[in-house]
Amino acid sequence: MPEPTIVQIFGTGATRLASGATTPSAGLFIPDSALQTAGLATPGSASAEGHLAAINLNAQSYLTQTNFGTNTDQSIYIDKGFSSFTTRGSNNDSYRVDQLTINLAKLDTSSTIDPDNY
Repeated sequence: MPEPTIVQIFGTGATRLASGATTPSAGLFIPDSALQTAGLATPGSASAEGHLAAINLNAQSYLTQTNFGTNTDQSIYIDKGFSSFTTRGSNNDSYRVDQLTINLAKLDTSSTIDPDNY
């Protein structure tokens, strides 16, 4: 199977931008609609952390352990972790902590994480 695509990981409408006259530098474009599909209600005013959470939730829908097991070109899978609770702040307010575990798999050639290997 081929490596997962930009759309499969980041959502419908996601694309790579090439540099040119109207786009000074290349990059990745993820439309607000893709983030809304992941549950981010107001991408235009959401926090950076909200954007990151939506990106990870979008990726989780395709980067499953099942797909990882059947597609040797897929190098990353995202699993739900265990929810827990913690207290924070001077009032010891109770916070729910939900985990997403991002697993990076590569041939065992070094002990560092290099994004170019995935």
